[in-house]
Amino acid sequence: MKHAVIIGGTRGIGAGIADTLRAKGWRVTATGVGAEEVSEYAARHSDDTCTQLDVRDIQAVSEFFTGIEKLDGLINCAGILVRGAEYEIETFEKVIDINLTGTMRCCLAAQPLLASTGGAVVNTASMLTYFGGPLVPAYSASKGGVAQLTKALAGRWALDGIRVNAVAPGWIETEMTEALRADPSRNQPILGRTPLDRWGKPSEVGALAAWLLSDEAAFVTGAIYPVDGGYSAM
Repeated sequence: MKHAVIIGGTRGIGAGIADTLRAKGWRVTATGVGAEEVSEYAARHSDDTCTQLDVRDIQAVSEFFTGIEKLDGLINCAGILVRGAEYEIETFEKVIDINLTGTMRCCLAAQPLLASTGGAVVNTASMLTYFGGPLVPAYSASKGGVAQLTKALAGRWALDGIRVNAVAPGWIETEMTEALRADPSRNQPILGRTPLDRWGKPSEVGALAAWLLSDEAAFVTGAIYPVDGGYSAM
C-alpha cells in the first residue's frame, strides 16, 4: 500500500486530498497545526495517522519525517493568509515562513524517503501565483514562490527519480472562504468571473493531486496546474 503524508491535511483542501487518496487505497498520514483540529480529524478517520506539526519548527519537521519508514507521496497544504494585516512586516514574515519556507522544510526532510521509493511531491500554489492580491501581499508572494520552488526542485530532484508538481486552487469551498461565500457582495463577483459559475470542492483539488502522484503522471514534473473553474483565464 502506498503511503502519503499530507502537511496541513486535517482541514480544508488538505483534508479533501486525504479523502481522495484514502478512497484510492492510499495509507494517509495527516498533520495539523492545532491540537483540536488534529483530534477532530482522528475521531473522523480512525484508520489514518495524524499528528500536530508546526512547519516553522525545523527540529519538529525533521523528527516527524525521521519517524516515517516509507513514503510515496508528499502533499504540502499548510498555509495561512491574514487579509490586510499582511502589510505589517511581522505578519508578512509569518505568512512567508509558513507557506513558502515551511514547504521547503518539509520537502527537504522528505527527500531521502521519496528518493528511495521514486515518490512524488505535490505543493499547493494558488491562483494568486498568477496575479497579485492587494489585500494579501504575503500570501501572494508566498504562492508565487511556491511555484518557482516547485520548478527548481523538479529540476534538481529528477535525477533522484522524484517528481515535483503543484496544484493552484482558485475559489474552493473551505473554512477559509466561508465568510466570502456568505457575503453576496463578495460571492457574486467571484462567481461572475468564474466561467463554471460555482465554487470548487476540495475533492476536485484532491482528484488532480491524486493523479499527479500516480503512475499515470510519470512524465509530468515541474508543472503548476490551476484548479479554479477558469477564473485565472479571465
